[in-house]
Amino acid sequence: MKMPETSRRDFLKGCGALVVSFSALECVDAFAQGPFAAHQSHIDPTKLDSWIAVNGDGTVTAYTGKCDMGQGQLTAQSQLVAEELCVPLQRVKLIMCDTDLTPDEGTTSGSQSTPTNFNHKNLAQACATAREALVGMAAQKLNVPAGSLTVTDGVVTAKNGKQVSYADLVGAHKFNLPLNPNAKRRPHNEWVVLGKPVNSLDRPELMTGHFEYVHYVQVPGMVHGRVVRPPAMGASVRHVDESSVRDIPGMVKVVVRKDFVGVVAGTQYAAIQAAQKLKVDWNPGPPLPDQATFFEEYLQKQPTRDTLFVDSGDVDKQLAAAHQIVRARYTWPYQMHGSIGSSCAVADVKPDSATVWSPTQSAYPTRSCLAMILGMPVDKIRVIFRRGAGCYGLNGADAVSFDAAVLSQGAGRPVRLQYSREDEMKWENYGAAMVIEQRAGLRPNGSIAVWDREDWAADRGTRPGYDRPGNVISGMLLGYEPYPLNPGPAKKPSGALRNGGNVVPSYMAGCIDGVCGSAGTVRSERALGHTVFSPFFTGPLRSPIRIQNTFSNECFMDELAARAGADPVAYRLQHLSDERLRAVLQAAAKAADWKPRAAGKHSYPRTGKVSGRGVACVAYEGHNGYAALVADVDVDLDTGILHPRRFFCALDCGPVSNPDGMRNQAEGGILQGMSRTLGEEVTWDREKVTSIDWNTFHSLDMSYDMPTVTTVLIDPSGVPALGAGETAITLAPPAIANAVLDAAGIHLRDVPFTPERVKAALQQQA
Repeated sequence: MKMPETSRRDFLKGCGALVVSFSALECVDAFAQGPFAAHQSHIDPTKLDSWIAVNGDGTVTAYTGKCDMGQGQLTAQSQLVAEELCVPLQRVKLIMCDTDLTPDEGTTSGSQSTPTNFNHKNLAQACATAREALVGMAAQKLNVPAGSLTVTDGVVTAKNGKQVSYADLVGAHKFNLPLNPNAKRRPHNEWVVLGKPVNSLDRPELMTGHFEYVHYVQVPGMVHGRVVRPPAMGASVRHVDESSVRDIPGMVKVVVRKDFVGVVAGTQYAAIQAAQKLKVDWNPGPPLPDQATFFEEYLQKQPTRDTLFVDSGDVDKQLAAAHQIVRARYTWPYQMHGSIGSSCAVADVKPDSATVWSPTQSAYPTRSCLAMILGMPVDKIRVIFRRGAGCYGLNGADAVSFDAAVLSQGAGRPVRLQYSREDEMKWENYGAAMVIEQRAGLRPNGSIAVWDREDWAADRGTRPGYDRPGNVISGMLLGYEPYPLNPGPAKKPSGALRNGGNVVPSYMAGCIDGVCGSAGTVRSERALGHTVFSPFFTGPLRSPIRIQNTFSNECFMDELAARAGADPVAYRLQHLSDERLRAVLQAAAKAADWKPRAAGKHSYPRTGKVSGRGVACVAYEGHNGYAALVADVDVDLDTGILHPRRFFCALDCGPVSNPDGMRNQAEGGILQGMSRTLGEEVTWDREKVTSIDWNTFHSLDMSYDMPTVTTVLIDPSGVPALGAGETAITLAPPAIANAVLDAAGIHLRDVPFTPERVKAALQQQA
């Protein structure tokens, strides 16, 4: 699909839209403090027409910098626009993440699309401003006070029955108005569109095969590309024999730039043949660490960065005085996104401009990196988001966009590039591997007197950002450096919960300089984190670092409850002070009809099948929600196979914009968390990654019997909207582990819980 070369102003004029523009110095400071300050966009986020256009036919076009990768933001944000503007949902068209048309809202990540556009002076406030402007116009036209008017379905009505539609008000008018920070939002108790279950707006196209994924984008004159990756990690190009592929029909170009190698051909099949046949002589890279001893080895490595999250200063003294001390060590492997479809992008690079259709979650940062890679002014590059196979983090979406652009520039033709399964799995940015050591001291009554934890995270950069293409494989091969991990002394974090990616357990008070920001009662506390350089690329994977930390924190909490002879739910409530977290824990327990139990206080069978029940909860770090999860799990003691049968989930993410969407997020998160708990692990030898297909990377497949999920949504008013997409997944691993502890009396501390590890734990217990 060839996009026309047109300015945003021309685009709006072509819609017959009401264009609202202004100069508002009072708004600039607020945005300068936000995520837009350093971004290079010609679309001013302080201007209303950057967000909203009311068209001459009464429809509304809204522009958002947050994209839908399958998590439902198309529907939720459309509901938001319809609600705040008082128009029917079917009259809203949402344009997402196009650097020629939409504001720069950074990266769609961290479940922050809802908090960003619902709470801040972004899309919601723009809609409220537009509604008040239109009501003001109607008041003048009808000669009545604005406060006496009501709006329904885009029609403004006076008490005397006179009406005027948005379409009638638009005409040729243009306004010079600021985005009004005081424009009143629609109150929660008056919602008509928000808060209602709405089927995903893209569902008909998805179900009928008409949805345009990035894989389906076509550009006139388009050819096909493939990358040729190194045979081993860290290898570099010595020589490329271009003559080795000259006999392939339709061969267009071999593109070599530093250590980047790719081929371009007239068809995808020809490109695949060329990539397989091209002779490249590589210099070997350094050996990879032994996977069997990886965790032990990297515990001994010099950290690149330390963070002291909380430290009450009395931990060692309190541990020495404790009635009993409990210790445990937990490990989490590298895991990949493992998107069902491999990443794809289409690039059309001309001598003086470039357009890239990309599945990136970071349209503007990707544009900035492309400007560096192509040696082109950033304002000459357009990035258009098109949904890929989904990833919730950083799979190959950014890398494939860079690769397609380099191949297009080298070949002088528009290029479509789709990775092979091996390209994707061997070179994507994995979720970080971690080791977490826990230590706590109990009082004679079993309550927690002191908690000490230390973790090590294997890290090698994050998303490419606005100026670091080297944070993915493509950028590194092109010669760009990743973000530096600056060494330094331990530092203290800041933030809403001060728990640093859920490093700090919800049961710690999280006190820094006398200010407590966590959710618990344990005030003798220390949490120290270390970052260690990773041999593999790493990056965000749904609930990045949080799932690892919450797994260890919540499993350790059950171990402490078992040592105290206490019921896991009651023990948690005893150590929690945050009322919203207590409420979701109680709601999940009630939904599950939880019966008090004391883990570790009875004998267990050694053969056959047993069932257990586990619980976990979290106040998710940052602007995200509160969640609790109860898991019912069957354990086959003879085979070591675990089978979760039922989950009960309670969520408090502030006002619920779409109950169906939130339940989808909970259920999908639990399923993905289950897969990551039971089988997913990146494997490697001393040269390369060996988990390169579905036979060697063990995600749950479509034949798996999905457990029943019961979801309880707490829908408070008068509080900010919070993110929901990363809450339930975070609790799946510890809830499953704690259910196994309840069923079989064994501690599963190393993810994934393979049958071999379960059987080994059973044998150790015996």
